[in-house]
Amino acid sequence: MRRKLFLSTFAVILVTLALSMLSVNLVFKRQFTTYVTKTTESSISQLPERLSSIYTNNGNHWDQVSLEEMSHYLPMGTQITLKTPEDKIITILNNPMAEMMQKSMMGMGMNYSIDEWKTQTLTIKGPQGNTIAKAEVRYPSNARLLNPDDISFVTAVYRSLLLAGLVALIIGLLLSLWTSNRLVKPLRHLTYAVKRVGLGHLDEKVLISSHDEVGELANAFNSMADDLKSQENLRRQFTVDIVHELRTPLTSLQSYIEAFQDGVLPPNEENLSALSEEIDRLVSLSSDLKDLNIAEIGKLHPQLQPVNLLSIIEKVIHNLSPLIQEKKIELTTKLPPESVMLLADERLLTRLFYNLIHNAYKYTEKEGSIKVELLSHNKFAEISIEDTGIGIPEDDLSFIFERFYRAEKSRARETGGTGIGLALVKQILLLHNGTIDVKSTVGKGTTFTVSLPLEKVQN
Repeated sequence: MRRKLFLSTFAVILVTLALSMLSVNLVFKRQFTTYVTKTTESSISQLPERLSSIYTNNGNHWDQVSLEEMSHYLPMGTQITLKTPEDKIITILNNPMAEMMQKSMMGMGMNYSIDEWKTQTLTIKGPQGNTIAKAEVRYPSNARLLNPDDISFVTAVYRSLLLAGLVALIIGLLLSLWTSNRLVKPLRHLTYAVKRVGLGHLDEKVLISSHDEVGELANAFNSMADDLKSQENLRRQFTVDIVHELRTPLTSLQSYIEAFQDGVLPPNEENLSALSEEIDRLVSLSSDLKDLNIAEIGKLHPQLQPVNLLSIIEKVIHNLSPLIQEKKIELTTKLPPESVMLLADERLLTRLFYNLIHNAYKYTEKEGSIKVELLSHNKFAEISIEDTGIGIPEDDLSFIFERFYRAEKSRARETGGTGIGLALVKQILLLHNGTIDVKSTVGKGTTFTVSLPLEKVQN
């Protein structure tokens, strides 16, 4: 990749430089040609005065020597045919350097043939204003013949342009090397880190040395590695927790059955009820695990039908009332007298509110209190479950809906938490386009507030 990046960058620099030099060359040629043409025409406009001075200074006659001296200052390629007023040719003037320059240029392989000419006829006046001669001037329409000074100037410009292009090429080469190294080096580190993470080294991190797209990629990788590490820790913790959750009721069941077999305990209603509670605990755990897994892979499809939210909450409270009363917890409700209808899956909503109210029961100490309130707004139903339990640390609030996560691990183990119930609550709410909010203070209690949309209510 480094080689491809370097070559592509260098090619772009080379093409850009070539186009720039070509553009400068074309503009320079055009502007310089215009400049030389204007200089030629300016010199031609001064010819009548100069020729008149030669005529006057030599006793009102044409001096060939003076005319030849003046011809050295004629623009290259310019030819003057000097005639009397009666069209008799006096002399023909050319710059003697023109022929030498033309031969020299042709020797270097440069074609200086002139295809287009301009002509002017100038009138030469004497001291008394009379016409003493006519000058027919012919010169190139585009200045293609240059004098030595012009050639030196053009040569210097092209040498400077070539030198500047060479310097720019070297700088571009160095910049392309630096750019390719700067881009490829962090990508190599990132590739190495990805391989390390693939081998299970979840502590691998990439140094973020920039804030561009590569830096964002490195930051995303570090976040991914942190998430993977967190999920791995949760998975390991869940394995320990689920073993504990399964071992406790199974051990209890085994103890009761052995006691029945040995005749230590009678299989009466009380003892069978205890066995039934342990079995219900196992069934509830397996049901939560099943629903959570199905929901997370997108295979849990709610069976939407008109349901009475008030009836669901009352049924859950009725089922949990014996446990709440046994723990001497004060339960208060604030429910509307009329039904609150919405399209939902009754089984899933029952599980949702069972988990929330059962959590409030589990984490509330004896003689505490639980308050359940249902409010129906124009488009939403809002249900709050408030308890005076042990509360949730602020650092844990943003994680409690993650699967297998448990705040206060030691306390959660005592109360039998697995970190599955709230994760399932979140998935059920997502299926119903609902939301949940939690507020908690350690030692004072927790309030969960659930909001469910009523737009699809069918009366």
